[in-house]
Amino acid sequence: MEQTGEAGCGATPAAGTLQVRVVQRLSEIAAADWDRCALSAESLAGAGESHNPFVSHAFLSALEEAGCVGGRTGWLPLHVAAERDGRVIGYAPCYLKSHSQGEYVFDHGWADAFERAGGRYYPKLQVSVPFTPVTGPRFLIAPGEDPEEATAALVAGLRALRKQVEASSIHATFLPETEAERAGELGFLRRVDQQFHWDNAGYATFDDFLAALASRKRKAIKRERRDALAAGLTIEWVTGSDLTEAHWDAFYRFYMDTGSRKWGRPYLNRRFFSLIGGRMPERILLVMARREGQYVAGAINLIGDRALYGRNWGCIEDHPFLHFEVCYYQAIDFAIRHGLARVEAGAQGEHKLARGYRPVITHSVHDIADPSLRAAIADYLAREARHVEAAADALDEATPFRKGED
Repeated sequence: MEQTGEAGCGATPAAGTLQVRVVQRLSEIAAADWDRCALSAESLAGAGESHNPFVSHAFLSALEEAGCVGGRTGWLPLHVAAERDGRVIGYAPCYLKSHSQGEYVFDHGWADAFERAGGRYYPKLQVSVPFTPVTGPRFLIAPGEDPEEATAALVAGLRALRKQVEASSIHATFLPETEAERAGELGFLRRVDQQFHWDNAGYATFDDFLAALASRKRKAIKRERRDALAAGLTIEWVTGSDLTEAHWDAFYRFYMDTGSRKWGRPYLNRRFFSLIGGRMPERILLVMARREGQYVAGAINLIGDRALYGRNWGCIEDHPFLHFEVCYYQAIDFAIRHGLARVEAGAQGEHKLARGYRPVITHSVHDIADPSLRAAIADYLAREARHVEAAADALDEATPFRKGED
């Protein structure tokens, strides 16, 4: 579906005619235009000229071309483009959803309650990066455009689209706090949650990081790293032109093993990994564990300008602490060696706290059409926010870093 219409749906253009288009295939949008807006949005969010690989045209189009979204997946691409006088002022990566899987911001309870009351929660609109709990811009604003005006135009387009497809709601998940604030001013309900990130305090080596920890925690990490490789395992970093289809074959075995156990049906297929390996190899880090000449475990990370993003892990052999070594400690080591400011290790997992990862608040926003459902969700979110923020404060006190004398 592609729709072009006058923006009489809530946005008032400063000059010229404002139009909103809905585009079902990202291939219809020039990669350079999309990426230019994504980079500008990162800057507006306070990240400077920083590349976020997940909102790149290469990553999102690979999901579409591989068939991970679209078809019968329950993720129908309906990307929103706002234009004035033929010039793009912003994009929003948007999907029509028939379920709530692969989002990592959980609204199943909202859906169940609404449907028990006689409502219809699905379909809904999801402004996000599918299967990816990583904060990044969701309202991609072109350079030089006023962010409030451009966001209002995109929101007006999303609301018009919601009415057209008879969706119950619009959800923008894992967006920067500045974007959440702008959406809140436009009537979206705000929600917070937490993840665990590792921050680089200017460490020159992994040992420098360990020196910042309490003695007991430092010794525990050293023991875990030693025990993880005790069975004769070695670790390899594979990135850029060194990536081969053989690496992807091995990693996909690991991914399928873990995904089949955790989710029942893994979200990503083998073709997707080949596509991103060909389009953005310099943004990919595979951490692979080898034993007796064979790969037995691995994790995929994406490399941003300022952060390393840990995503998926799997193994075909079980070894104590190998998950921590491959996913957390190797990521920290890579970030230190390459001068990256942080490591984001994905959703959930308080066990990350003992490995030097701190609690960080994440943001999402929700536009609910039904007044009764909106009121109930608003009340819930107010109570949930108090709990999340209190939990984050308590967990921050439990970090392994030295407090005074060791």
